[in-house]
Parts: sequence; C-alpha cells; structure tokens
Amino acid sequence: MPLMEPYRIKVVEPIPITTREHRVRALEAAGYNPFNLDAADVTIDLLSDSGTGALSAEQQSAGLRGDESYAGARSFHRFRDVVDGLTGYPHVYPVHQGRAAERILFTALLKPGQTVVSNTHFDTTRANVELLGCKALDLPCREAKDLDDDAPFKGDIDLDALESVLTGPQDVGLVLMTITNNGGGGQPVSMANLAAAGALARRHGVPFFLDAARFAENAWLVTQREPGYADHTPRQVAELAFALADGCVASLKKDAIVHIGGLLGIRDPELAQRCELILIATEGFRTYGGLSGGNLEMLAQGLLEVTEPEYLRARADATRHVADLAEAAGVSSVRPTGVHAVYLNAGRLLPHLPPSRFPGFALATELYLAGGIRCAELGSLYLGEVDEAGELLKPAPYELVRLAIPRRVYTQSHLEYVGEVIAEIARDPERVPGYRLVEAPALLRHFNCRLAPVG
Repeated sequence: MPLMEPYRIKVVEPIPITTREHRVRALEAAGYNPFNLDAADVTIDLLSDSGTGALSAEQQSAGLRGDESYAGARSFHRFRDVVDGLTGYPHVYPVHQGRAAERILFTALLKPGQTVVSNTHFDTTRANVELLGCKALDLPCREAKDLDDDAPFKGDIDLDALESVLTGPQDVGLVLMTITNNGGGGQPVSMANLAAAGALARRHGVPFFLDAARFAENAWLVTQREPGYADHTPRQVAELAFALADGCVASLKKDAIVHIGGLLGIRDPELAQRCELILIATEGFRTYGGLSGGNLEMLAQGLLEVTEPEYLRARADATRHVADLAEAAGVSSVRPTGVHAVYLNAGRLLPHLPPSRFPGFALATELYLAGGIRCAELGSLYLGEVDEAGELLKPAPYELVRLAIPRRVYTQSHLEYVGEVIAEIARDPERVPGYRLVEAPALLRHFNCRLAPVG
C-alpha cells in the first residue's frame, strides 16, 4: 500500500525558501547552534516533535468550548475523565509541560543523594534530577549498544543491572521508564520489560513511574513487534502499560498533539497531596496547572485521537520512509526505526572528524546549510564531558543526529526533500568541517552553547 496521510489539509502556512548564502549568515549569527536560529530562517524544522504538531479540526473546535473558570472548570473535568479512562490514576494534575511534572514529582519524592534509575533519562529529566542533588543512572538493555541490531525492543531497561542496583548500597528513590526511549534512539519498551521492571521496583519498595510522553507510539510498536499483542489496539496496550506503574509524568506536547500541556498522574494519595501543594505554589490551581480551559479541551481531544491505528500507522510509515531514503543514500541510522524520529549515524558518515570535533553536530549543521533543515545532535556535544575551555574529555558512545518528525505537519514530498538533502551531503562527506566550542554553560549546554567551524 502506498504512503498516504490519513487526513486532508484545511489550512496551510507558507514555509521559508532560502538560499545557502542566507543560511550561512543566519547560522553564523546564531553561533552555529540550531537552537539559536529564528524559525523564519528554517525551511523544514525537525528540531523537535514537542509542541510542533498540527491540531485537528476537532481539537480546534474543542478549544473554542474552553471553560476559563479559575477553579473546577468544565474543561478540567473533561480532561480528567479522558486521562482517568486512559491511565486509571485517581489523582490527575495538568501542568504546562512535562518538565514541570518532573520537577513537581521529584521535589515531592526525592531526597538529596538518592539515585533515579531509568532505561535512559532525557536531557531535561536528567537536569531536574541533578538540580535536586540526586544522581540520574541509565541502564539501557544490552541490545541498545548495537545501533545496527534489529532487536525489536532496544528501549528496554537492563533487568539484571536494575536488580543489582536495587539490592546494592545505592539509595534508589525512583525507577522511571521512558516510553518510547527517546535518548536511546526512539526505541520502544516491551510490555514484558515494563512488567518485570515494575515487579522489581515493588519488591524493593521503590516507586515505579512512566515518562509517558510517547505512550501511544510505544503502544503501536508493541502491537507490531511483541508476541501476544497483535490482536490488541494501541489504546488497549496503553491502558495496560499505565496499569503497571504507580503513576506517570508526561509532556503531552508529544502524544496529545498539542502546543502546550503536560500531565502528572499518581496512585498514592499522600504523594499526590505533596505534589498538589507544590503545583499550586508554582504552576497554578490544581484544576488548571498553568493551562487555559481551551488548552485542556484540546489535550483531552488529542489523547483520544492519538491512539487511532490509522494515524499511528501513517506516522510510523513516514518515519521509516525517511530512514529508507537515508539508507539508500548510504547514510545509516539506528535500527530498527522507531516512530517519532530518525537517528542518523553521523560518526559512521563522517569518520574524518574525531569526537572532539563533534561529528553529530557537524552533520546537523550541514543539513541546515545544504537544505534549511533544522535538527538536533545527540552525540558528544550533548552527552560528552568537556572541560572549562570547551575541550572534550570523554566522548559520547555514539555520534547521532535526530530528525524529529512533527505530527501531521509535513507531507511525503517534504520528507523526500529531506532525503535528497541527506543524499547530497553523502556524496562528498569529507567536505563537512568539524566544530569547536566557544561558549558552553555548565548545564544543558546544547541549548545555549556557541560554536565555530574548524578547518
């Protein structure tokens, strides 16, 4: 069956078509950091799939029905009912985005010196853990180390390592499973692994939570890859996944297909009460959490739409199409392809650049210069250790570039354009220069750093 988007377009927005000369000037002014670029200078924006999706007609209509009462609004009750039906969590709090949910939960739950264990923490999650004086420990499964391995669930946590940590001397305050595993190449987590990890956490009296930003995409891949779930709908798998955990944090800017919003869901009433006090002090009243009534209505509608099988099938097909185009051009990516992003193997494409010259960043920069495509590096700039002078001390294990596909935004022809730009770079990869750090903040440096080309 040919690729086809399961929707038709009702509203369009022009995208900037720029020259290479324009892009060179824009990137120089941005300190060669794509986060510093103005959107007006970007043709295809694959920097993030967070809050960048297109709203449906039903979501737009729901937003107009928003009840903007300060407390107890009708829109909150609709949001709560939809979330309760999906997750079963008795305590549901809206927040403005996922990192707010993380901060509230971690502040209420963790003590300085404790360890949070995950399959892989994403950047802001790790920062919220470390800002509390705690340690973020990643325990990805063994299969995740081989980028070319087609193992179906490379987002799983290493259960043996998890059990060792839980029985060891470390004071573990939380086990947090990220579905899908964004920092691990957008790979899914199996239901078997979720169940086993949750059982281990309960046996040791440690809370077990989900980072559920991409719960629907994880559920879709479970129906496609895990034995025993082929006859389940994505919605049924998602409900089963939430049932395995004590609660969740989620950026709903991903799998609720909205521009703003997040969720904190909790089973334990005492923990919920502590979180509620922090939420009221920092985000807003418990029934709006910093969001408008219109936002809550669109969130509720998006949570219903995101588990539709045809939507998820088309989204997975589109992402796989980009990966196939890159592969045809000789550029490998993390296998198997997930749903929300393609992770190009920049280290393999640019072997002339050592990790100290940030090959992942170099490829991301060249994608912008060659075709106006903005994307994000997940390599030594993001994950490596650098000294005060910006020199690399310890490289990342891999040099990747993430092409995050916004939901319901780009058509097949846009994605084929991305493939053509990748192919153009792959024809002469040795001309891509390396980069050095010029300015680098101590925390989350990839958001605010500035670089300069070398050679």
